[in-house]
Amino acid sequence: MAVDPEAVKELRELTGAGILACKKALEEARGDLEKAKEILRRQGVAIAEKKAGRQTGQGLVDAYLHPDGRLGALVELNCETDFVARTDEFRDLAHDLAMQVAATEPLYVSPEELAAAGNDGNPQELCLLAQPFIKDPSRTIQDLINETIAKTRENIRVRRFARFQLGR
Repeated sequence: MAVDPEAVKELRELTGAGILACKKALEEARGDLEKAKEILRRQGVAIAEKKAGRQTGQGLVDAYLHPDGRLGALVELNCETDFVARTDEFRDLAHDLAMQVAATEPLYVSPEELAAAGNDGNPQELCLLAQPFIKDPSRTIQDLINETIAKTRENIRVRRFARFQLGR
């Protein structure tokens, strides 16, 4: 099936995936943009699973400060190389994660960390990676990280975070 170049361009703008990956996903989805997005999402999860065991010794710390100056968050986000740590995609992810921490007050990075602490609370409330993304609740934070892993082709992980609120 021939795919319209405009559809490829649109899918690339929406997902950030490569041109060939977008074209293949649209071909597989027979031109259906939503199905193609789902195909790319599944591919991103598969790529993230392959990269999961790789060392993440580089990265950056990003901060979010609420405009009133009374609330802020810091996030340490790690990746494999300093090259990826300097990309716009990685920096944007780190900033979005800091904003997420400020807005949602998670206590743990992952559900595994929650279980290790002996807490039986709701992971979607307490664990950063399980939370719906504040800018797009149809995706979790883990989905957001997986998408960035698929784009950068490197393992990425949240090492730690801290949230500060005046008077608390």
